[in-house]
Amino acid sequence: MPIFADRLVTAFFLTAKALLARLVLGVNALVLDETGRVLLVRHSYQRGWRLPGGGVDPGETPEAAIVRELAEEVGLGGGTVRFAAHYARRVLWISHVVALYRVEGGVIAFRPGLEIREILWADPAAPPPGLSPATARRLAELAGAAVIAAW
Repeated sequence: MPIFADRLVTAFFLTAKALLARLVLGVNALVLDETGRVLLVRHSYQRGWRLPGGGVDPGETPEAAIVRELAEEVGLGGGTVRFAAHYARRVLWISHVVALYRVEGGVIAFRPGLEIREILWADPAAPPPGLSPATARRLAELAGAAVIAAW
């Protein structure tokens, strides 16, 4: 299947899943290396650099979901996972709640795939251009700015 078709199928599936729900629970992570840089990902179906993460499956805990998502998206094995904060936003009739985790340590064995095309380690105080708005807010908070409750 051509890459464009893969992207279209992935985007359609994720959109349909979100539209059928009234509440969506997501997880994202601030994955930090030993120098304090944070891991950012570039999706195949969304613009901009973002924090890695995804959705929580039915019956899955948010902590299990972030561990699974990090393994799937960036090949993270091991590390210390701690809950950091939760955020919310509303999109039409859908409430989207995001649990943010802080992850330190572990080993990343990244390989570009259908969903994640590339990764980047960034200084939170000097992030790259092209961040998603939510990612920009989280990096600003990590660098010492006040916390904003909206994702």
